[in-house]
Amino acid sequence: MTLEQIKEILPTLDHVEFELENGQFVPEHFHVTEIGMVTKNFIDCGGTIRKEEKVNFQLWNADDDEHRLKPGKLLHIIHLSEEKLGIGNFEIEVEYQDTTIGKYDLEFNGKHFVLKNKLTACLAQDACGIPPQKQKVNLSELSGNKQNSCSPNSGCC
Repeated sequence: MTLEQIKEILPTLDHVEFELENGQFVPEHFHVTEIGMVTKNFIDCGGTIRKEEKVNFQLWNADDDEHRLKPGKLLHIIHLSEEKLGIGNFEIEVEYQDTTIGKYDLEFNGKHFVLKNKLTACLAQDACGIPPQKQKVNLSELSGNKQNSCSPNSGCC
């Protein structure tokens, strides 16, 4: 989800909820403590220089159980970050601490935001010696010479 997409969704909501992929909800008294722009410059194992830019939201739980972040307030924080930091329309990455600090992609399921687990991957598989995935083929789809094949109960196999 991009920054523009969340800005379109927030005005349609009564409240802001975040859910982990396992169905557990971020406690409703969470805070968005940071919105920022994260730029990652790196080189992959194949020697290709790469650059990633993401908008980063940090969610945090405090002991103020009565706190509720309203959609309008989150929208105000987003607008402020755009104005003060020059943040553009990039994909959103969410930091949230469960047992450790995790980074998540963000989706919306029509009711609330879903923190999607991120996975690592090799960006230069051809340079790492990782064999390409074998193509899966159904044996029933293989065409062979029907004259030289055995039929069931023929006694040839």
